[in-house]
Amino acid sequence: MGQDKGKFDFYIGLTLAISSSLFIGGSFILKKKGLLRLARNGSMRAGQGGHAYLKEWLWWAGLLSMGAGEVANFAAYAFAPATLVTPLGALSVLVSAILSSYFLSEKLNLHGKIGCLLSILGSTVMVIHAPQEEEIENLNEMAIKLADPGFLLFATGVVIVSLILIFVVGPSHGQSNILVYISICSVIGALSVSCVKGLGIAIKGLFAGEPILKNPLSWILLISLIVCVSTQINYLNRALDIFNTSLVTPIYYVFFTTSVLTCSAILFKEWQHMSANDMIGTFSGFMTIIIGIFLLHAFKDVSISLSNLPVSLRKDERLLNGNHSNIIYEHLNGDEESHHCDIDQQINENTASRRNGSITTF
Repeated sequence: MGQDKGKFDFYIGLTLAISSSLFIGGSFILKKKGLLRLARNGSMRAGQGGHAYLKEWLWWAGLLSMGAGEVANFAAYAFAPATLVTPLGALSVLVSAILSSYFLSEKLNLHGKIGCLLSILGSTVMVIHAPQEEEIENLNEMAIKLADPGFLLFATGVVIVSLILIFVVGPSHGQSNILVYISICSVIGALSVSCVKGLGIAIKGLFAGEPILKNPLSWILLISLIVCVSTQINYLNRALDIFNTSLVTPIYYVFFTTSVLTCSAILFKEWQHMSANDMIGTFSGFMTIIIGIFLLHAFKDVSISLSNLPVSLRKDERLLNGNHSNIIYEHLNGDEESHHCDIDQQINENTASRRNGSITTF
């Protein structure tokens, strides 16, 4: 019975995680279309300090869609392992890229399409091999996990590293090194996901009639989550303001997800219940998603499609060189007769040019 309940919760969490990606990915499109409509009407743009978007219903629809996605993502942690929910966040990037090619007339080149396909395949592999049972059922069990010496050591290390990056490394290298601000967001993000996981369990207990509001751990998790998320937003915005979005997004995804998977392995020990095949499958799926996200972002400004693959490029080269006959093929096959014909043709052309009073330069 418990195993059936675990599987049921797993599929609920999976559905919520996928729904979250759909809502969040679609929200970017709705907000963008609203801002573009305002720009066409001559309103002051948001980047120039304007707030006309507050009167645009498309922008509000996008905001509500993003809110629904974040709520679904929050709830997903209460039902499914963080090992599954966090990597599936990459699907929102994929959804946004696909919808923008249809509704915003943005080009999705061959690299982007391959990246989308790889992200879908990687996500599927992770779903198949992810742990399908979650140990923690209430806040008392969560408190025991948080008091584990391994997690306390990890959390202390995260806080120390974050403080060093914020107060020592950030002021001197944050403006020039893209990894500084992204690292701050990522390592703190591992703790924020743990807080979300705990609050999700608390909300489940609240609906079950447990005295959650009287438990100090609920308020500790809530305050910790506010601090962590505020810090993440602050430094992520700094990274986006200074560096190219096409670089920030994939690097942040890799760093953040890696931090969350590490924290999940230490705190929830989900990997202890996985076979070697599932561990390899989960890792392979994660790496496939990383490659897909990289292809989607790193080459988005490169114009490449099926029409200009290497075969076509070779054909264009032959046309540019004025070699309409397949001389390369004939030369490689030792066709001497064709070679003599080319020489005769050159002699005839030179003779004709001399008759016209021109000098041929060899």
